[in-house]
Amino acid sequence: MPVTAAHAKDPVVAGPLGGLALSAVRAASPMMVVRAIRWYRDLARLGLHLPFFMVHDFGLLYAAPKEQLEIGPRPGLDAIVARMPRAADLLTTYRGVLAEISQSEASSRARSMRLNDDLVVVVLARVLGSIVQRANVKPPYSASLPLDPEMVRDIDGQLPQLFASGPRNFELSALDALARSRLHVLTLADALDLDTLRLLGMLGPESSAAGALAHVDLLAAISSPAANDIVNFSLELLPSVLETRRAKATGTHAVHGYAGIGNKGSLDSLVLTELAWDEQEFARRMIENEILYYTREQAPDEARRLHYLLIDASASMRGDRQVFARGLSIALGKRLQLAGEEVWMRFFDSRLYDVQRSRPGQLPAAYILGFKGERGRNPARVFAQLATELALLRARDQRDPVVHLITHAALHVPRQLVQEVRRQAHLFGVFILPSGGELDLEYLDLLEGHAVVDHATLSEKNARAAAATKIVKDAADLSEKVPASLGPKPTRTNDDAIPPSFRVGRASIPPTR
Repeated sequence: MPVTAAHAKDPVVAGPLGGLALSAVRAASPMMVVRAIRWYRDLARLGLHLPFFMVHDFGLLYAAPKEQLEIGPRPGLDAIVARMPRAADLLTTYRGVLAEISQSEASSRARSMRLNDDLVVVVLARVLGSIVQRANVKPPYSASLPLDPEMVRDIDGQLPQLFASGPRNFELSALDALARSRLHVLTLADALDLDTLRLLGMLGPESSAAGALAHVDLLAAISSPAANDIVNFSLELLPSVLETRRAKATGTHAVHGYAGIGNKGSLDSLVLTELAWDEQEFARRMIENEILYYTREQAPDEARRLHYLLIDASASMRGDRQVFARGLSIALGKRLQLAGEEVWMRFFDSRLYDVQRSRPGQLPAAYILGFKGERGRNPARVFAQLATELALLRARDQRDPVVHLITHAALHVPRQLVQEVRRQAHLFGVFILPSGGELDLEYLDLLEGHAVVDHATLSEKNARAAAATKIVKDAADLSEKVPASLGPKPTRTNDDAIPPSFRVGRASIPPTR
C-alpha cells in the first residue's frame, strides 16, 4: 500500500494527502505529485500555508503540459462531501476557477516555458497569497509532508480513508476564501509578468541565496512595478550577449586530437623535425625551453580576474536611468560569465550592500530586479568602504579585481579615494547624464576607461539598446586586456587619452532606420 498504517494515523501525512480527494486536476505522471509536495513545503516556509490539494492543482496548471492534465472531480467525490455543508457549491466554484486559469494565455505560456520549481512557487505565492489572509482557520498540521514518491503512487484508492481521518475545516475555509476572492485571484493570474519569468529562467532564477530567501527575492522581482521595464530592456540585449563563447586553450593532457604547437609536452608529442638539430643545438633549445611539442585541447585555466559590478541604487537613478543601469549590469554580467570570468554584483547608495556572487550559468537576476535602495547618497563613504574591502580581498585572493562602476554623472568622490581604489583594482565607469547635463568629474583620468550615456540616448529605444550593446562589448574587451598586475599607473591629463571606442554617446551610435 502506498501509505502505511502508521502514516495514515499521522496528521502531517494524512492531513495533506487526504485533502487530495477535493483535487480537480490530475497529472499523467505520479512524479508531478512529488513536485507538488515541494511547492507545498516551500510555500509554507514563505508563511503561506495552503491546503495541499490547492497547491497541487494550481501548480500543475503552470508546470505540466496541458495534454498531460485531466481537469474534473475525482471518482467518489460526491459520497465524500455529502455530509459537508456547502462543500458541493464551493467545489463547483473551485473547478470553475481552475478551468478559467487553464484556458488563459498566462497559463499556456507558463507551461511552454517549463518553469522550474522555484519559479512555480513564486507564481503560486503571487496568485494564491491573498487566500491565506482571507481564510480564518489555522492549519491543524504542519507542512512537513515527506518527499517520498512511493507514498503517492496509486493513492486514489486510499483517499476516502485519508480524508475521513481528521476534520476538514481548514480545506473548506480555503475554498470559501477562494470563492469570495474569485475575481481577485483571476486578475492576479492574468496579470502575471511572464517576461520576468522568462528572463529568470534564462539567467538562472537565483544564484546567491537558498531556501526561503531565494523565494523572497524572486517574489520581489515578479511583484515590482519597475521590474518589467528592466526585463524588457534586458531581453533586448541578451540575444547579442548570448553569442559569446568561452575560448578553448591548448594543453598536454592526452585526450582528443592535437590542437596546436607549444613549448611544453611529453616525449611522445615531440615535433619530429626537432630531432634534425645537432646535439649541441638540441641541448640548447631544450635548456631554453624552445623545443616544440604538439599540444592538445583542454579547458581554459581558472579566471585570472574577478569582475565587480558596482551599481548605483540611489534616488538619482530612478526611472530610465535605473532601467538602463540594471539592464546593462545583467547583460554585462552574463557576457563576462559566458567568457569564463567570475562576476560579483553589488548595489550602493549611501553605503555598500551585500555582495551577490554568481554561480556558473546563473546570475542573481531576481535580486537585481527587485532591489530597493532608500538610504540617501554618500559616495565618499562608499568608496572608502570599497577601498578597504578590496585591500582585504587582494590579501587573500590572487586574482585581479576589475570594478565596473555604473552610476549617475554627478558621482563626486574625493580624488584620493578613487586613487586608493585604483591601487587595488582596475576601474571602469559608465556615467548616465541627466537632461542637459555634462560630465565634469575630477577623477576621470584615473579610470582605465569610461562611457557616457546622455539623456537623449535613454529616450530612444533603439539608441538605448545600441549604446548598451556597445558598452557591454567594449567593457568586456577592455577588461580582457588589463595587465596581469596592478602597478603604478601613469596619469592622464585629458579625456582624449581614454580609448575612443569606449565612449558612448549619440555621435557613436549608428542611425536607426
